[in-house]
Amino acid sequence: MKMPDFDVFDVHHHVGRAFDALGGELDDGSEDSEDFARLELASRLSIMDAGGVRQALVIPGHGYLRPNGITDTRRINDAIAAYRDRTPERFPVACGIVEPRDGAAAFAEIDRVHDALGLAAISFHTRFQGVSMDSGWVLRYLERMAERGLLPIIHAMDDTPEESLWKLASIARRLPELTILALDAFSGFEASRQCFHVADVAPNIVFDTSLSYNFDVIEDFARRFGVSRVVFGTDLYSYPVGRRISHLLPQIIESSLTHDDKVAILGGNARRLLNMPAHDSHAGIDR
Repeated sequence: MKMPDFDVFDVHHHVGRAFDALGGELDDGSEDSEDFARLELASRLSIMDAGGVRQALVIPGHGYLRPNGITDTRRINDAIAAYRDRTPERFPVACGIVEPRDGAAAFAEIDRVHDALGLAAISFHTRFQGVSMDSGWVLRYLERMAERGLLPIIHAMDDTPEESLWKLASIARRLPELTILALDAFSGFEASRQCFHVADVAPNIVFDTSLSYNFDVIEDFARRFGVSRVVFGTDLYSYPVGRRISHLLPQIIESSLTHDDKVAILGGNARRLLNMPAHDSHAGIDR
C-alpha cells in the first residue's frame, strides 16, 4: 500500500499471549524463548510494513496469567517498556496495566509506571479484570493517572456487561477534565450507534477505529463530533494469531474526508494524545 502523504500511527497493538486467559491453547512453552520474541517482532513489523503503518502504541495483553498477583503485573509492565526500548523507531510509546483487584497496592504501580518506566498510558480491559468498568477502584486509579499525566485507555466492548458503553459514559462524566481513549467501542452496529450518544454526553472521550465493520459509520461520527474524537487503531495481536492490518485503513484513505482530517485520524490525533511530536524525519515516507 503506497501512502506517501500519511504517516500512520496505530494506537492499539497488543503484545503477549492472546489465549492464556482462555486456557492456554497455544501453550507450547516457547513464549519465553528468544525464538518466540524474534518471530513475534518480525511478524508484527511485517504486518505493519505490508499494511502501511509506521509506528504503534504497544499495550500488554490483558489475558496474562497472574498467579503471583501484582508481581506478575509488574513483570508485564517491565516487559512492555523493554519491548518499546528494543525498537523505539517503530514503537516510541508503550502502555501499562494495573489491576483493580489489587486495590490500594496498585497506586504505587501507577507511580512506578510513570516515574521508573516512562510509560505513556494505562489500559483497562475489565472483562479480563474481574470488575465492572465503573468500579470504584477504576475511578480512583483514573484520578491518580490524571495527577501523573497518564492517558487512560479503556476497552469498551459493549457486548460484555463489564464494558457497557453506558458505563464508559458514566465514568467519563464523573471526570470531565480527563481525556479518555476508548478502544473497541465501534465493534458492532448497535454499539456504533450508541457511540453517538456517548460522545454527545461525554465530550472528553476519544474513540479508536478497531473492530468496526466499516468506516462509513465512523466517518459520519467524525463529521458530527469532529475528527479530533477519532484515532486509528487495529487491535493487532501479531505472531501467532495476527495476519494483517485492519481493512479500515484503505477505507479511511478513500473516504470523502479532507486530507487534513485523514492525517489527523491516521496519526496526528494519537500523537497529540500521547504528547508525541506531530512529525519527524520519517513523515511522508513512500512505502
